[in-house]
Amino acid sequence: MAGSSDPDKLMSKADKLTKLSFTRWNADWKSATSLYEQAAIAYRFRKDNEKAKDAFEKASKGQEMISSPWDAAKHMESAAALAKELGRWNEVSDFYHRASELYRECGRPQPASDALAKGASALEEKSPEEAIKMYDEACSVLEEDGKEQMAFDLYRAAAALYIKMENIASN
Repeated sequence: MAGSSDPDKLMSKADKLTKLSFTRWNADWKSATSLYEQAAIAYRFRKDNEKAKDAFEKASKGQEMISSPWDAAKHMESAAALAKELGRWNEVSDFYHRASELYRECGRPQPASDALAKGASALEEKSPEEAIKMYDEACSVLEEDGKEQMAFDLYRAAAALYIKMENIASN
């Protein structure tokens, strides 16, 4: 049992399950996804954020392949949070955007907007222009769903950030 908790072995086994060969004509995404999830948790427990991020990314892909966009989005958000801790700002933006798309795919505009808002919040200091774009997208998602009143805080955050940027630029 101790060997089965080694995240490197779990990742390797999962990768093998997703590769096609002469003996494997179909990828076993269901089993692989479970292994990716276990590996991600084990890596995070070990504080190996780089590998945990990669494992969550693969777990998200697996959830997509087995038609579970909600779980795929959750894993993508976990990967985004780890990318933030690692200072990978482009990945933070990409992962939160992808999570938002996945939430919209399963008809959930509120979590889709929340994912964009989390990404924007994470990027405020390092990439304020991108953060403002993400706040705007988050507001648009809510407006498309007829929930303009829920976008008020997002508009306020975007406006505050824009004003802060203008103040810095004018000094």
